[in-house]
This record gives sequence, C-alpha cells and structure tokens, in this order.
Amino acid sequence: MEFIGHWTHVHKGEPLGGFLAETEAEIKADQDTLHDVMRSLGVEESKVRQAGAWAAEKVGRARLMIAGDEPGSLGLVLTLEGLIMGITGKKLLWRALAAANLPQLSGYDFKELERRAEQQIERTEAERIRAARQAFANWSAEN
Repeated sequence: MEFIGHWTHVHKGEPLGGFLAETEAEIKADQDTLHDVMRSLGVEESKVRQAGAWAAEKVGRARLMIAGDEPGSLGLVLTLEGLIMGITGKKLLWRALAAANLPQLSGYDFKELERRAEQQIERTEAERIRAARQAFANWSAEN
C-alpha cells in the first residue's frame, strides 16, 4: 500500500491521484473484510505471510528505484502492474470463498466483492495503459 500512497502524493490534485486515493480506500476496506472473514473462520494471519508481504514491498521499492518514481516513468507502470496482480489474487479469493459456501460466511456478499475487484482491475488497467503510453513516449523522445 506504500506504493499507492507514494503515487497518490506524486499526482495529488490530478485525476490519477484521485483514482489512486479511491482505489487505496477500496483496498483497505477489502482488507478489513478479509480480516473479518478470517475471524469468522477462526484463522489467524500467518507470520510467514506477513514477512512475505514485507519482503515483497521491499523488492517492489527496489524496482521502483530502478524504473524511476517521477511522473512519466516506468515506475508508475510497474506499480500499476503489481496492483493489478494483487487485485486479481483478491478477486480469485472472493470467488473461492463464494464457492466454498460456508454457513459461517453467509453474511458476506462475495459475488459483489468479486465484481468490485473486477472493476478495480479494469480501472487500473486503463491507468496502466495511459502510464505506459506516457512512459514510452518520454523514453522515445529521449533516445
């Protein structure tokens, strides 16, 4: 989530900054829902998963440093690609939980959560394509 916050700050006052802030809020809400689901099932978050998420964040930060973190750089493209991968994983999780049809999860609308994830993917992909066009146009102009 640090990456989203970074790009939200870089693009503050622009449509992209607003999109990223909205997406970050939706992801936070989905994380809260997932934690509620885990509590309903009596599942604790794995320390290994927490460490893996921390390591992935650090690897992502290194990629960002290499690709650049200024507007028009490939860093934004890479960030949006990573975001799409994360949202896709969340979408598949909601689908699996819906298919499990567990009675203790009957209060959750996993179909709606999956639909929202699909919308997040579509909107993020549109921003990724815009960012890629800009990054490659900037690269082409420099070479």
